[in-house]
Order: sequence, then structure tokens, then C-alpha cells
Amino acid sequence: MLVLGIDPGIAITGFGLVEVNQVGDLSVVSFGVIDSTAVRTTSSRLVYLYDHLMALISQYQPTHSAVERLFFQRNIKTAMQVGEARGVIQLCLEQMHIPHSEYTPNEVKQAVTSYGNADKHQVQEMVKVLLKLEHTPTPDDAADALAVALCHINMLNFKHSLPIEDA
Repeated sequence: MLVLGIDPGIAITGFGLVEVNQVGDLSVVSFGVIDSTAVRTTSSRLVYLYDHLMALISQYQPTHSAVERLFFQRNIKTAMQVGEARGVIQLCLEQMHIPHSEYTPNEVKQAVTSYGNADKHQVQEMVKVLLKLEHTPTPDDAADALAVALCHINMLNFKHSLPIEDA
């Protein structure tokens, strides 16, 4: 199973691809960012995000995906733009028929560090440990996307461990 984790943003969108083999071992396939800071208009940034995310999905063909949900934003303009980016991301995933889930930042932190109020450094260190990386993944957006992928993997494992009730 290959899981694509996404940390959405209008200028920088983080992505992380984590593979789970049949015995449950995790390995990083790729991570990085889609950086549209050089693109001037919001609509052009959304097209840039669409094109680059579709290329990424076509290249790696993930079987599952997870997107960080916008939980709270003080700046309404930023919140609207991130919401637009999330819409583009969901469009790409739907068009490519990739099942996707959404998690709040606190859910991601809880899944990765066992503490829903963990700071960025704690999350990054746990991502490094859980994925057996030599260095903390950078930039922050990519590390966050790997954490989103790990959160989704944990949720899938949890759901599969529940007993099936007879109806």
C-alpha cells in the first residue's frame, strides 16, 4: 500500500509518500513540496498545483491518500486560499480514483506523537524516528505531509484491528 499525505497550502503544498509492505514495515518513497511562490495570481497557483499534483500522482500511483484539514485560521484571506487549494487537491484525488481521508492537525499530532498538542519539532522528530530517517525531513511542509500519511496508516491499521460484529 502506498499512501500519499498532503499538507495543503496556496503557495507551498507538502507531500509525502509512505509505503507499507505486507508485514507492516514503513518506508519513505518520496517527499517534498509543490512550490508555487513564483506564480503571481491565485488562479495561476491553483492551476500550477493541479498540474504538479496530477503529475506526482501519475508518477507514483498511490493507493490511498490523506489531506490535512483546515482546522482554524486567523487570517480569513489565507483560510479562503488554503480552502481553494484543498478543493484542487480533492479534485485531483477524485479524478484519479484515489480514496482520501481528512485529518485535523491535532489528529495528526495525536497519531504521530501520542500528544494532540505536540509542537512542530516533536512531530518532525517522531516522523524521523517512525520512518527510520537519518535526518529530520525538511522543509516543514514535507515533514507535515509525511505525518499526515503516518496518521492515515495508523487509522487504517486501527480500523482493520476492530472485530467485525455479526448483524
